[in-house]
Amino acid sequence: MDPHLHHEGAALGVGLSETVVPVVVLLAGACGYLHLAGRARRRNPVRGWNRWRTASFVLGLLLLAVALLPPLAPLAHTDFRGHMTQHLLVGMYAPLALVLAAPVTLLLRALSAPRARRLTVLLHTAAARVLTHPAVAFLVSTASLAVLYFTPLYQLATGNTAGHWVLHAHFLLSGCLFAYVIAGPDPAPRRPGVRARLVYLGLAIATHAVISQLMYGGFWVDIHAPIPQVQGGAQLMYYGGDIAELLLAAALVATWRPERRERSGDTTPLVTTPAST
Repeated sequence: MDPHLHHEGAALGVGLSETVVPVVVLLAGACGYLHLAGRARRRNPVRGWNRWRTASFVLGLLLLAVALLPPLAPLAHTDFRGHMTQHLLVGMYAPLALVLAAPVTLLLRALSAPRARRLTVLLHTAAARVLTHPAVAFLVSTASLAVLYFTPLYQLATGNTAGHWVLHAHFLLSGCLFAYVIAGPDPAPRRPGVRARLVYLGLAIATHAVISQLMYGGFWVDIHAPIPQVQGGAQLMYYGGDIAELLLAAALVATWRPERRERSGDTTPLVTTPAST
């Protein structure tokens, strides 16, 4: 057998696997959410389920599809600007849409009462409180970018298929965590006030700006790509990150409401809670 044909056949097989797997996973996610939404409506027809939440979840999956499927996915392997576009879609834009779909609230409504209580207990464990602290979410989602781009980690992660998928998973999960902590409508074990969340959002904006400016100037960056690609990726990170974080700030304003004081003379500060779904 011609070695060249064998190599082309292997490459085609890898390409198909990298296309089929994301499609199957995304379709499964869509079917799962729609099934839970239908179950929640059947369990409580009066309350139902907000169709905008469903639309937000579908939008998040579509953004992931754009990032993980051709033509963008192959480009990301050869052009750093393609990688950065993937990073923005997988790590910032899609997570915001998925989090605004309130999947935890949907799951609580769809589950039986005993299972919903067990999930509620899990959400209020010490580990959940630590994981959902804004400082932890900021370090995992935003500060980790300095480690990725200023050390050999980027080359190691993108040098093989498994590493690339691990990187995608990190972007998606950490992005969902940060969006959930800052503006998630789902219940949280200990969500700080709006001012504190705005502070952490401001830190994320500043960190993105500093990393992208250092990247554009070629300071400390450890990315083996042509300079125009690195500078183009830095510009995408700077401007695309700003837009994503402005959307997150808008979501923060839209997903909380101040609780009313029980007594007119009460001087305790108002507690902000997520908007109802």
